[in-house]
Amino acid sequence: MDDVDAFTATVVPLLHDDIVGLHNGDIAPRLALWSPNEPVTLFGAELNARGWDEVGPAFERLAASFTGSQSCEYEVLAAESSGDLGYVVAIEHSVAASYGGEPEKYALRVTTIFRRENGEWKVVHRHGDPNDVAARDMLAKRARVFHAADGETSPVADA
Repeated sequence: MDDVDAFTATVVPLLHDDIVGLHNGDIAPRLALWSPNEPVTLFGAELNARGWDEVGPAFERLAASFTGSQSCEYEVLAAESSGDLGYVVAIEHSVAASYGGEPEKYALRVTTIFRRENGEWKVVHRHGDPNDVAARDMLAKRARVFHAADGETSPVADA
């Protein structure tokens, strides 16, 4: 097994468990996988954040909004590691429920960057966006529910 195979064999199951946990409202796998050390950034399909003071609360909000994972498949398109940095480019195929609704099937394109800290791979950046119409529709619906719960209106949520 070469270094890239060892890297993906280590991190892909962790990424899968992270998404399943988040979709079940459990933030613990995500907190265990992410580095609390700066710099950390999130360019998410739904939220953006920079620095742990923003990233941590964004994860709490996401975990609180999901109410059940039925499945998650992590389709790795590319991965590499060199020294103490690595990345995974993938399609996350998920079926999950949010805000107490019915489970929905959707896919996100994600790029995850890792940094090795004390011998463990930790996420320091994630970029995700919709891979398909179902994901765009699901994200728009989630935005409407989120903004309605806060009494807000948002032109972005209705787009």
